[in-house]
Amino acid sequence: MTTGTPPAMAPSASAPAHSAPQASGEGVRELHGVPVGYPHTRSGAKAAAANYTTVSGSSQFLTDKVARHRAVAVMAAKGSAGAAVKKADHAAEDAVGSLRGDTSKVSVKKTVARTGVLSAHVLGFDAHGAMVRLWTTTVRGSAAGHATPKTGFQSVTVTLTWESNDWKLKDSSASTGLVTPIDVRQASNVPVDFSDYVPAAAEDPVLSGAEERSGFPAPYGHNERGTRAAAVSATMLYGDPRFFTDEDWRHRMLSATAASTVLHSVTSDTDSTARLVMENRGVGSDGKTADGSELITRTAALATRSISYSDQAASVELWTASVGGVAGKDETQRPQVAFLRMTVDLVWEDGTWKTTAVTPSEPLVPSPPAMQESDPADSFADVGGASNAPATA
Repeated sequence: MTTGTPPAMAPSASAPAHSAPQASGEGVRELHGVPVGYPHTRSGAKAAAANYTTVSGSSQFLTDKVARHRAVAVMAAKGSAGAAVKKADHAAEDAVGSLRGDTSKVSVKKTVARTGVLSAHVLGFDAHGAMVRLWTTTVRGSAAGHATPKTGFQSVTVTLTWESNDWKLKDSSASTGLVTPIDVRQASNVPVDFSDYVPAAAEDPVLSGAEERSGFPAPYGHNERGTRAAAVSATMLYGDPRFFTDEDWRHRMLSATAASTVLHSVTSDTDSTARLVMENRGVGSDGKTADGSELITRTAALATRSISYSDQAASVELWTASVGGVAGKDETQRPQVAFLRMTVDLVWEDGTWKTTAVTPSEPLVPSPPAMQESDPADSFADVGGASNAPATA
């Protein structure tokens, strides 16, 4: 049993920013399928931008007009709902082809439409509004037919306003994001393998942006939703670049998230893993190589499935996308993305969910982006660093 790390083949993703304590999985609630109720903080804005983008790329949003319009009404700021509905309807029309696979029409129950947020850069923030640029990976297709769902990368700029004591969507725009190749050790799966992640079988991750003053996620709700949030945060934090480069941060993170029964062994295991990654990548404690190139690691959750749950223990499976590599002149170290299923085992301890194991399992690999060349290694410096980490769950 692995008690700690996603594989070193693609160290990956996310770190928090600061806000007042607020219970993860309880502060954020859902209205018509849209997470609402964010902290009035940078992390809260990052979480809202991420969730609104994820919702807008979900199967229900893209295939059900009534559900889509209800969701837009929840997300949109006053005065922007009309334009937002038109934009959403147009996006849904454009998505039909990608959700059909090679079948003659869209099978809603078989659609695969998932979005993972790999980085979140705050372009502007004050008490009244925020602008956040996300780097996302999407997987679109069908578990029916013979065409494997395809991955894609987008840069999404989300403009938010603080209204009615929450972050509301003022505008968003998307373009092609940084394109990274799929890890050379991973081969695409066949469509039926994606059946565990069709709409009825799995849920989108929900990020809360709620944190303790330590910068780590606030306590999770004592319910199944709380276990999923804890599992999402764990995989994101294990992929944060500081996990590999900053021993003090790693040990504090583990103390905040790992169960006491495994803390010693997890700390020992992850210390070894981090040293190995840094040696293999030629990276120092500042996260850079001798020539100034930067370690890039991110993990995004694409979807979650509860495997088992009781009020004292739970197991959650996540489908994740992990980016790992070095942003610099050496193209042989160019960041690559790996798609893995992760199993997170948890126990209820000290008023929150703590992990007992974070274990990589079978890959679930989409087809690479169609007709898109990978970006050069040095271009990925723009998504590196702790400040570009997405909010946690």
